[in-house]
Amino acid sequence: SLPAKLINGGIAGLIGVTCVFPIDLAKTRLQNQQNGQRMYTSLSDCLIKTIRSEGYFGMYRGAAVNLTLVTPEKAIKLAANDFFRHHLSKDGKKLTLLREMLAGCGAGTCQVIVTTPMEMLKIQLQDAGRIAAQKKLMAAQAHISSSPAAAAAEPAVETRPTATQITRELLRSKGIAGLYKGLGATLLRDVPFSIVYFPLFANLNKLGQKDPNVKAPFYVSFLSGCVAGSTAAVAVNPCDVIKTRLQSLQRGVNEDTYTGILDCTKKIWQREGPTAFFKGAYCRALVIAPLFGIAQVVYFVGIAEFLLDMLPKHRA
Repeated sequence: SLPAKLINGGIAGLIGVTCVFPIDLAKTRLQNQQNGQRMYTSLSDCLIKTIRSEGYFGMYRGAAVNLTLVTPEKAIKLAANDFFRHHLSKDGKKLTLLREMLAGCGAGTCQVIVTTPMEMLKIQLQDAGRIAAQKKLMAAQAHISSSPAAAAAEPAVETRPTATQITRELLRSKGIAGLYKGLGATLLRDVPFSIVYFPLFANLNKLGQKDPNVKAPFYVSFLSGCVAGSTAAVAVNPCDVIKTRLQSLQRGVNEDTYTGILDCTKKIWQREGPTAFFKGAYCRALVIAPLFGIAQVVYFVGIAEFLLDMLPKHRA
């Protein structure tokens, strides 16, 4: 049933995000740093420096936004894919690869309603620590070069905006369109991702089914979700880099600003080289693999069906 699908998708998203959010934070910071202003050299370096400067919970900056909105996002994505697959297979025939891709395309298009504002807010909170650390480093270097005594001065108190403050400011200055900055880039990432992910997952999952009418074992769904998720994540990573850069409202010292997808693509290619489009690719694969593996296990095991079946018995 649709309620069960929505609940399953929501539970899957909550569990997955909680497990992999620190890696997602590192991915955002690695993708946003530009040549000459690098604070981090790798995933581990980013996490270690984040813990040292911001504490353990610094790795979860922006997690509240993700945990709040990932439920409707994953629910829409998974339920929409099932909806389109169902309607595309009404003739009773097995879905062709093209129809599976069309179903994934529909799911990716539907999810951006929630994904765009969620990613917009999450990126600001995740990247705030990197920008603050960069400013402190630049200030310390300037003080040391000008006056050793000034370096010992007490640093200014750092204030970081909350998701609520960012939302209010965007709505006040730009209206609802402010929360949908980077919508085109989000579509450019999520639609191809879903086109690759859902058909690949469905076909991998079928390999573990002994009977077409019986669900595959949970570990098959988990591994299928991991493989399909990581493959799709790396494939669309260039679009994710562009989306992350466009949605970042604040820039570090001497970092580029962008007017749109084409301008962002051109500047990254010219100033950072083609390899810059794969910044954070391994982080994204590490995030997406378990996230979608867990999501598919929860979704296919059907926790919601169990809970909904128990309600009438509990009332009785």
